[in-house]
Amino acid sequence: MELPTQITFRNMESSEHVKEWIRSEAGKLETFYQPITGCRVAVEVPHRHRRKGAAYEVRIDLTLPGGEIVVKRSPTLAHRLRQIRQTEISKQAELDAPRKNLRIAINQAFQAACRRLQEYARKQRREVKRHELPSVARVQRIFADEGYGFITAPDGREIYFHQDSVLNGAFNRLKVGMAVNFAEEKGEKGPQASTVRIAGKRDSRQFAPMVRKVSAPEA
Repeated sequence: MELPTQITFRNMESSEHVKEWIRSEAGKLETFYQPITGCRVAVEVPHRHRRKGAAYEVRIDLTLPGGEIVVKRSPTLAHRLRQIRQTEISKQAELDAPRKNLRIAINQAFQAACRRLQEYARKQRREVKRHELPSVARVQRIFADEGYGFITAPDGREIYFHQDSVLNGAFNRLKVGMAVNFAEEKGEKGPQASTVRIAGKRDSRQFAPMVRKVSAPEA
């Protein structure tokens, strides 16, 4: 599905060719995050540059579920030439400078938007993981040297976890019998805990009935 994109031009004439550039770049955004509910792009020539034609500003406003991303870029031809390590400007390049500046501004603005979307998506995934920790388990076994261990879930299943899945670098603080919250996922060799966090006192009390007392042997 093509991302609906609202395009406006300020202090310059509208251009179908430029609109095609923008729609093409906007169409790539949803590969980094879905769903994007709105995309507005404004292309502007600032008043101080209207006569020179040497700079453009491109602003992208993305509306997302629960948030918004705003990106603004205004590169110059000199910046682009430094990037590709050209040492001199030909006459033709000087004539094409406004067109090149505009394409550069559009490309860089959308590149920045892609980076922001990736960052937003990572934060969303972390937020989801934080809300996926209602399950409580007990640490059953720890293999500290190998960097992994096993927890016992409330239904009695033994679930593998790796030290990298333990939040806040707390793997070395884990002890056998300790209560932990965890989120489960399917691994290559069966179920595994994708996220493990040391449980608070409340969760520890809820898990208490699963701890069986062992009576001392009779003399």
